[in-house]
Amino acid sequence: MTEPHAPLVLRSQNAQGVRTLTLNRPDAFNALSEAMLAALQAELDAAAADADLRVLVITAAGKAFCAGHDLKEMRAEPSLAYYQRLFAQCTKLMLAIQKLPVPVVAQVQGIATAAGCQLVAMCDLAVASSDARFAVSGVNLGLFCATPGVALSRNLPRKAAFEMLVTGDFISAQEARDKGLVNRVAEPDALATAVAALAASIVAKPAVALAMGKALFYRQLEVGIAAAYQDAGQTMACNMMDAAALDGVQAFIDKRKPRG
Repeated sequence: MTEPHAPLVLRSQNAQGVRTLTLNRPDAFNALSEAMLAALQAELDAAAADADLRVLVITAAGKAFCAGHDLKEMRAEPSLAYYQRLFAQCTKLMLAIQKLPVPVVAQVQGIATAAGCQLVAMCDLAVASSDARFAVSGVNLGLFCATPGVALSRNLPRKAAFEMLVTGDFISAQEARDKGLVNRVAEPDALATAVAALAASIVAKPAVALAMGKALFYRQLEVGIAAAYQDAGQTMACNMMDAAALDGVQAFIDKRKPRG
């Protein structure tokens, strides 16, 4: 049970620059209250300013990853202006994940529903426990999960995303992997190890290349193919001027390992 004054988001970081943010409202299934959103936003802002950061992992305490917005808090102030501010706050958070110059990995156990499922979808990568379940279930309460739908429709095939949105049904971790919502599935006692292995693989790559590549990856998805190729070509040209890339190519030619 979370103590009354316990931090809503816990932070830890290893020597390789892998930082873990842990949602810390286990008694509320890590629902995204306004305070939780603010705490997570502050952590993302701090991460964006940390030049030593290589990978960010978002996980959660307790049995659930995230049950979405705090419905009791939402119901307490039923005004259009309040809801507009709340969803704008959540959108800012989701976009901050995409704007981070390092890969962000969701480590998912238990349920990830509504905005919690959106959070998984907005992370660059996701590893789920085999017993995890995912849903955008707002429609069951009369509230179509429109903002989670933005993230889902950019991860899943259209019909698969729309089916989740209009039925509110849960899908299993394996179904989530098959549909493209998560990258890997691990047994519950091997989840952290699987995430650590993925993070280690990323850390082994040049930071500049990853930062440029992530930014380009999302930019090119939102434009036509000709503009995407123009942007990608310019990005690769700039990337080639980085010392790590120049040495990496020369190392391939020389049949040696890059200097790193």
